[in-house]
Amino acid sequence: MGVVYKERNYTMKLKWLIVLLPAGLLLLLAGCRQQNNNKGKPEITPRNLAINSSNAYNNLFLDSAAVEKYIAAQNPGDTIANAMRSFYNARNFEYAWFDELGLTEQARGFRSLYHYSKDTTEGTRRLETRQDALMNDDDSTVNPHDPGIVKTELQLTQRFIQYALNKYDDISTSQLEQFIPIRKQPVLQLADSVLAIDSREHEQYKADNPGYAAMEKQLEKYTGIAKKGGWPAVTADKKKYRKGDSAPAIQLVKKRLQITGELAGADTTALFNDTLEAAVKSFQQNHGYTPTGIITDTIIQDMNVPALTRVQQLLINMERMRWAPGRPEGQLIIVNIPEYMLHVWDGNKKVFDMEVVVGKEGSSTTQFSGDLNQVVFNPYWHVPRSIVRKEILPAMEKNKHYLEENDMEITGERNGLPVVRQLPGKKNALGHVKFLFPNSFNIYFHDTPAKWLFEKDKRAYSHGCIRLSDPLKMANYLLQDMPEWTPEKIDSAFNKGDKEKYVRIKHAVPVLVTYYTAWVDEHNTLQFREDIYGHDARLAEKMFTDAKMIAAAK
Repeated sequence: MGVVYKERNYTMKLKWLIVLLPAGLLLLLAGCRQQNNNKGKPEITPRNLAINSSNAYNNLFLDSAAVEKYIAAQNPGDTIANAMRSFYNARNFEYAWFDELGLTEQARGFRSLYHYSKDTTEGTRRLETRQDALMNDDDSTVNPHDPGIVKTELQLTQRFIQYALNKYDDISTSQLEQFIPIRKQPVLQLADSVLAIDSREHEQYKADNPGYAAMEKQLEKYTGIAKKGGWPAVTADKKKYRKGDSAPAIQLVKKRLQITGELAGADTTALFNDTLEAAVKSFQQNHGYTPTGIITDTIIQDMNVPALTRVQQLLINMERMRWAPGRPEGQLIIVNIPEYMLHVWDGNKKVFDMEVVVGKEGSSTTQFSGDLNQVVFNPYWHVPRSIVRKEILPAMEKNKHYLEENDMEITGERNGLPVVRQLPGKKNALGHVKFLFPNSFNIYFHDTPAKWLFEKDKRAYSHGCIRLSDPLKMANYLLQDMPEWTPEKIDSAFNKGDKEKYVRIKHAVPVLVTYYTAWVDEHNTLQFREDIYGHDARLAEKMFTDAKMIAAAK
């Protein structure tokens, strides 16, 4: 993905988190930076009764007695205990890591943070396993009084505070309280608050993290546009316009692109000229389309997304970025789901990009992190139980030869369902190779016989795994420091082998699966993508008091 990180280790600086706090809360920090230091016994913040179900970010609340019961049972020491009390008092015991639909994005992001931290204790691993189970649960509706949910919530808070205090000894209680958003705010108020921050930590963050600094500049630009009324809506009298056409809609397109900077100059004539064609191609590239230079109804639809919606989108993704692990010094593979792209980095150097197919809605690809450590040539496809139940069994009822015709076999039975696998070969859904980064979600990279999918701009078609457009290139990259695996041997295993073969790579490569619908790429270009899983819409409802009004205006 194009987001630029400058951190030099897996653990994100806590000052980064402080900088990117939800606005409104940010303004509180400048005045509280020197008080409530966590050395010794910090003061306990009074309970904030202004937070209620109508304005809360997560809209679920704990029983205060449950917090005290947990603290008494765990006996974490005065510093942690009082920090937890302050943390929940500040939010009037609003849940921090759960909402009514399950784990929040902050909880999923924190999972990656401590996955890559030096904390490898048994308790941390059990907590990570518990989170993974909750993320895999199809019925994730949360009962705030469920003892298991309460325990996981409080364990995450304790782990987060310990993580913060172990990493930095100058973090105040007030700062810890504000890491997780507490209440909703109007979009422009949030934007103004973020742009108004001028603390030492913020300036240092911008200096060290040009990706966020670039996002902040774009936020300032789009906030200014929104306050001036946005851009004109483009109305069209036909479905396509191309170079040489002349129409009133062309004038509106030119005005629209001049406001956001894709089109230079002040030309507002009705003629579709060379300059406009180049500007349209730029707009298409920055919104995930093949740059044809032809204005279609789909392109007009994207042009007509209101400026206030784009401000909201920038703020949502800035909130999301603050929970991403920092970039390691060595190799890193990033998959950005809405971009349908995989990016391989080595430090600050981009090695290559690759088109991918991600999970379709209903089989969405999960956001998480892992470590790629195995290449598997000519893999069996062990068909997931959900696919067996929803697709294989109905197909077998219609066609008794279905398994044979698709090179599949039944190898056993589990809980009343047959265990099905597909043999290596041309029909195998995984193609010639898969790449494993062990995780609880059964997600991995793999080849695919359906190459035609990579010709599409929008590529959400899989059952959740990530299909690669050039898996042979990936295999060569991962095995490059293993002399016994020459390019010729890799090619032979890929194209001529017929038996499954596991190869453990010499050095595991971190994998980060992200969900950014807005970011500034390494060329300093702002990119927007479609919210294919509805994550932005869900976060907007939690973050903004005017989210419904903005959604209705789209």
